[in-house]
Amino acid sequence: MTEPQNPSRRIFLRGAVATSAVLAAGVGTAPSAAAAPGGFPDYRYVRTLLTPSQLKYNPTGEIIFPCIRGTAGRIAGALGRYYLYYAPHDAPGGICLAYGDSLEGPFTEYPANPLVSRTWQPHYSVSHVSSPHVLWNEDAKEMWLYFHGENTTTRLARSKDGITFTYDKVVLSTSMMPAGSTETSYARVFAHNLPSRNARYVMLFMLNNTTNHRDIAWGWSPDGRNWTFDQTPLVRHSDVGAVNVGGPHLLTRNGSAYVVYNKDKQSGGDLMITEVGNDFTRRDHLGVFYNSAAGAPDNGRSAAPSFGTDGGVPYMVYEAGERLAGSIAVARG
Repeated sequence: MTEPQNPSRRIFLRGAVATSAVLAAGVGTAPSAAAAPGGFPDYRYVRTLLTPSQLKYNPTGEIIFPCIRGTAGRIAGALGRYYLYYAPHDAPGGICLAYGDSLEGPFTEYPANPLVSRTWQPHYSVSHVSSPHVLWNEDAKEMWLYFHGENTTTRLARSKDGITFTYDKVVLSTSMMPAGSTETSYARVFAHNLPSRNARYVMLFMLNNTTNHRDIAWGWSPDGRNWTFDQTPLVRHSDVGAVNVGGPHLLTRNGSAYVVYNKDKQSGGDLMITEVGNDFTRRDHLGVFYNSAAGAPDNGRSAAPSFGTDGGVPYMVYEAGERLAGSIAVARG
């Protein structure tokens, strides 16, 4: 693997510091990493974790949307200390799993992928399922999987072991958003208290409409199952000079909350950050969070980040490279 160009990639932020709202490794404390400008970890590419051509389940030659979760203290007899969920996007898609004992890899493909397919009778039959986000639900002691299929609908499934899932329900669809909405997908859910809204969870997702410019939208829930959605975008593409924005992830630090998301490559292909405040009332667009390297594996585009720690060291697992032609990589802070 060729080392990426621009090895001094940094995170830029005005006067704030952040870390993952959900520590995927489950170690329970924020890492004390060396800080880049603004106090953020200076994430740098380490290695590529998954490449489509090396996977047994590879129906379309592409994979997207990684989600890393720690299993320690959560899943008895887990296959590894970390479960890495991902999926092809194009039909038929399929929610997939790889497992490993270090966030730097290696990761082993689960031999019976996909865990969830595009047909799940009697619940649905769609062209594809994709964009897995798995939340450890501490109340239920379960892994809760949020995934889309079609792009108009986000569903929830639940599991005790992170492998065998039971279907729950539709949690988001275009019918729950303003008229003209065409996509409500790529959702991630986080434990985050909003007392004024009687909420303990927030959802971030990509919203599209008939203008075909994608924004970041959000909702809140008391239980992770039943949701209320803001009818106006949290981050508009026009707010940050982009054609489209997507792949959002929530970070928190020092009593405030931040949303990290990707701009499409037409707009630069970097990860951006917006401070929304602990109560989601702020809209402070802070600029570039992660500057995608021009060389491999980023090739000018990084997207859909998922964050965790291993031994107190912060990591970011992300899509690296052209959409539907890239890999899953890891960067270390």
